Amino acid sequence: MNSHTSPHALYVVSEIRSIEAAALAVLPESTLMRRAGAAAARAAMELISQSPAMQAVLIVAGPGNNGGDALEVAYFLAQSGRQVTVMMCADPATYSADAQQALQRARSTHVKFLDIDQVAFITNTTWCLVIDGLFGIGLSRPITGALRSVVENMNAVNCPVLALDVPSGLDADTGTIVGNDGISVIASHTITFIGDKPGLHTCYGRDVAGAVQVETLDINACYFTSPHAELSKIDLFADALEQRRHHSHKGTYGDVIVVGGARGMAGAPVLAARAAAQCGAGRVFAAFITDAPSHDSVHPELMFRLASEMDFSSATVVVGQGMGISLEARDSLAKVLHSSAPVVIDADALNLIAAEPSLQDILSQRREDTLITPHPLEAARLLATTTAAIQADRCTAARTLASRFQCIAVLKGSGTIIARPDGHVVINSTGNPALASAGSGDVLAGICGALMAQGWHVWNAALAAVWLHGHAADMLVNQGIGPIGVTANEIIPEARSALNQIVKSHSNFSA
Repeated sequence: MNSHTSPHALYVVSEIRSIEAAALAVLPESTLMRRAGAAAARAAMELISQSPAMQAVLIVAGPGNNGGDALEVAYFLAQSGRQVTVMMCADPATYSADAQQALQRARSTHVKFLDIDQVAFITNTTWCLVIDGLFGIGLSRPITGALRSVVENMNAVNCPVLALDVPSGLDADTGTIVGNDGISVIASHTITFIGDKPGLHTCYGRDVAGAVQVETLDINACYFTSPHAELSKIDLFADALEQRRHHSHKGTYGDVIVVGGARGMAGAPVLAARAAAQCGAGRVFAAFITDAPSHDSVHPELMFRLASEMDFSSATVVVGQGMGISLEARDSLAKVLHSSAPVVIDADALNLIAAEPSLQDILSQRREDTLITPHPLEAARLLATTTAAIQADRCTAARTLASRFQCIAVLKGSGTIIARPDGHVVINSTGNPALASAGSGDVLAGICGALMAQGWHVWNAALAAVWLHGHAADMLVNQGIGPIGVTANEIIPEARSALNQIVKSHSNFSA
């Protein structure tokens, strides 16, 4: 990675094209393609070294410059003595001048070439590595016909698969699979060129891209524009991390009020309240719409009240957990929105807002810190569209939510997206399917509330809470707990542990 470019930057295809064009204007022909080939060959050698008994490598070369990159990889691997087979999935006559040169270089070595009609060769041969150079970032149509068969066979091999730039069939901007009935290469590793892409990290991206490595091809930093999207890392919110001083008390760390818990749904606000308490809020209240329990026997330090009796003005409010959509719930939500409290809005509160334009107006006109945390269906209701439309372009959906409601928006899902009203987004890099369980979102909302109550700016709180929530799930899986069967309550102590660890390692203050 070029040390002068942001290690977190994410670029859409149009931005990558602009950077590439600027670099090509001043570089000798074939420079970038050969740099891409050399970088990918180095990555391939690392993977090959993990299977020393096997040396046979299959490279699938498609049309366009992605195919040229693949042929350069073939040249470099053959030069290093590896057994390289290239399956040509394009008419060489259609290649650019750079790709033509790459083909000539590959043919000058001992590389074996196959035609696309020999597709059965893919699964009938034992490989140590398969390299996907079929399509790059420019794919606009679903993969069909003989090429689809090639992808299906690549996905059936029992070895690592290295994708060049993006897995063929994946939309680099959105993380969707191109086409309604499209298909994508499922890679174990992806080496992506010039800059990282949002689609590798959200929607289907994490399922098909595997481990992502960025190679800037030594393009001068002056050609890189300021990114409108980033991949989350601790240092994006590290300035907010502070060790606690001995001279402090519970009032130092703020109050959180969790509003929700209609009849039969008491568990949701309790989960959020537990998360808020264990992630550092000084005091935590659970304010129930109806039938407030007397206490939490596991965490008796939590205080239970009726929402109708609460003053929200001096606390951070988390609203929506198991709230229901009754008139009482609506009135409590309106009271919260009209208050001067920093607010985290989730679950049923979002559904109530989606159903009532007056509540939408109040939300968009709030001047206090406001954070919304919808899942795709809740986002679809807020934007009067479908879940499919939300998932088709998650970054745009998150930006629209943040702009329309003038708040920080957290669009949950694989590669959760955090968006500001100015259009800047961060895609979260932590988490796994362990989070796909009831109550997980309640825990996230509670963590958000805890950090905001401790004085964190809402943007930093959103970034950190989402990162901690995902990292907690990663910690559980690393311990052999999950991803199957992890419960929301199990996430909370891991999030607390992770928060303490990063405060210790990233804080500048030592008491």
